Amino acid sequence: MNRQNVFYAIAVCACLAASQVQAAQKSIAVVNCALIDDNAAYNDADVTRIQNARLGMISDELRDQLSARDLFRVADNAPASDLIAGLQASQDFNTCNGCELQVGRKLNVERIAVCWVQKISNLILNINLRVEDVATGKAVFQRSVDIRGNTDLSWQRGVKSLVDLLAADADATR
Repeated sequence: MNRQNVFYAIAVCACLAASQVQAAQKSIAVVNCALIDDNAAYNDADVTRIQNARLGMISDELRDQLSARDLFRVADNAPASDLIAGLQASQDFNTCNGCELQVGRKLNVERIAVCWVQKISNLILNINLRVEDVATGKAVFQRSVDIRGNTDLSWQRGVKSLVDLLAADADATR
């Protein structure tokens, strides 16, 4: 075998291995994280703007980590954006009694992830993640991490901790 053929064989093997890993991964949709703020009445416009930006940041971070760590094939939510907006207008995904499964079915994924942040105070927050099997509605993973400090970094570390816990739970990712 000449050198060119060896490189070709290696490339083919790498592509096949990558496609097998991707085929073995379950698909997931991650709805944007929501906020439960026990002190919302005291927030000014700047606090609300910052918190909304952080929710977007950690939603994207969650999707990025699930994909980068090869835990799931993360779906694009765009095809279900109207459905998501309509559901969010009337309820929270973390308490809607199965409405999130509609999003999963619309996006044709195997799992749906629901994330929410509960802000007790500027010092005490927790980030919650629930992953459900779309076919059965059964929660296959649900954890919460407490964070101290209301900063971008603390929120990002909270998401990383949740993804670490998810990655350690083989039943939730297969």
